[in-house]
Amino acid sequence: MTVTYSSEVTTSTGVGIFLKLLARWKGSIYKIVWMDLLLYLATYYCLNLLYIYGLTEQYGRRQFINIVTYFSKYGNSIPLSFVLGFYVNVVYTRWWAQYSSIPYPDNIAILIGTSIHGKDEKSRIIRRTIIRYVCVAFTLTLTMISPKAKKRFPTLHHFVQAGLLSHEEKGFIEELNKDCPTYYSKYWLPLAWAANIATKARSEGLIKEELSLRDILEQINAFREKCKQLWDYDWICVPLVYTQVVTLAVYLYFLFTVIGTQFIEEQTEGDTLIFSFPLMSCVEFFFYMGWLKVAESLINPFGEDDDDFEVVWMIDRHLQVGYLLVDKLHNEHPKLAKDYHWDQTAPSQLPFTVASQRYMNEHPVESTFKINVQKGDQDLIFRDDMANLEEPGLLVNSHGRSGFKKFFSRRKSDPGYLLKRVAIQDGHAPEAGNDWHELNTLEAETNASGSREQISDEEQFNSLRNSRLENRRETILKLLELLKDDKNEVRRILTEIIK
Repeated sequence: MTVTYSSEVTTSTGVGIFLKLLARWKGSIYKIVWMDLLLYLATYYCLNLLYIYGLTEQYGRRQFINIVTYFSKYGNSIPLSFVLGFYVNVVYTRWWAQYSSIPYPDNIAILIGTSIHGKDEKSRIIRRTIIRYVCVAFTLTLTMISPKAKKRFPTLHHFVQAGLLSHEEKGFIEELNKDCPTYYSKYWLPLAWAANIATKARSEGLIKEELSLRDILEQINAFREKCKQLWDYDWICVPLVYTQVVTLAVYLYFLFTVIGTQFIEEQTEGDTLIFSFPLMSCVEFFFYMGWLKVAESLINPFGEDDDDFEVVWMIDRHLQVGYLLVDKLHNEHPKLAKDYHWDQTAPSQLPFTVASQRYMNEHPVESTFKINVQKGDQDLIFRDDMANLEEPGLLVNSHGRSGFKKFFSRRKSDPGYLLKRVAIQDGHAPEAGNDWHELNTLEAETNASGSREQISDEEQFNSLRNSRLENRRETILKLLELLKDDKNEVRRILTEIIK
């Protein structure tokens, strides 16, 4: 049975909330570790007494000291934390996946109750039989994987005595076992019966729509798939070699520890005996061995440990809830009436009790609630696709006034187009025809001053380059004018200029 403690940790206010849980015995770490801890201490003190009373010769004591020194030095070479951490993570993931695979018949029962109409005896028999077969399939699956369920239903005769199967259905299964090997699990057989009955009900008109039959069959198949997953988890375990590696690592580590932590000291005058208690070694044993025991208890949650799943309770719960949904609640609901808030579109707030008064103003707050965007930063920016159509170097705004384009080349990733900025006035964008400004998408306001300096340097460079090109052009024209009669001399001068 699962050991729950949710009611004791509903709040973290106070000191030592989890300390209250340390006093529990059922499902606790003490319950699964104490025997191993006693064995560890017994081994430790046996070696201790052997050293004090058994080894009287100097040679034997010296060899014992050498062994203790060796294991004390190299005993920590096993990466126990890594091995245990990864293994427990694998086992925990598998444990939760097994719980998620437990099927519930509620969806099937609701579909059957709403799809198979009629209050006559035959309709009622069909509804109850389908849900009973679903519960039989679940129980058969549990008897294959859970000792608790197997002890409750060891044979098909016990299914008959519990009312889950009739004598005829029991005989049908036994006849099938003669044709099909018994080592093939047959948890799926009752679900096949349920699907056949639903199909027959559709052909007889008890299920009005084909879509309803399809939904029922899909839910039955989904239930079968989850039963198969439970059986697969029981069949396919964590690889044995991995479990052996982890187990050997833990037990060998503490075998080395029980030797390496021995108290070795020559007897003093007066034959004074000095005993020691391995406190830190016991603490280490408690945690590491407890870690391994956690994996041992989680690896098969359908067993008989304190924290295993309540599969026996689930058998009764599924059958009772299933019958309730398909029989007593079939086409039943409270009388339709106006609700309490009929005169309102929706209630502003539901009432609170005195005990819950302090929760009245609790509501979620978005993470950007305190971010306030300045008014100037709320202006809109649009890509100006018409800028490429204007005369290069000249930009005409909506009023016809001209201005020079500003090209920014701070980085190579800057876009090759211009943007226009539209100011927001009183929460609304201005009408078409208002002024707008050219901006670069990657130019931040914080770098505005640096950008202006960069633009100025670039303009100066371009101006200087154009000036030198113009001077060179004038020089060439003058030389051509002077040497226009001597073509060979002209070629020579041009060649030198080009070089």
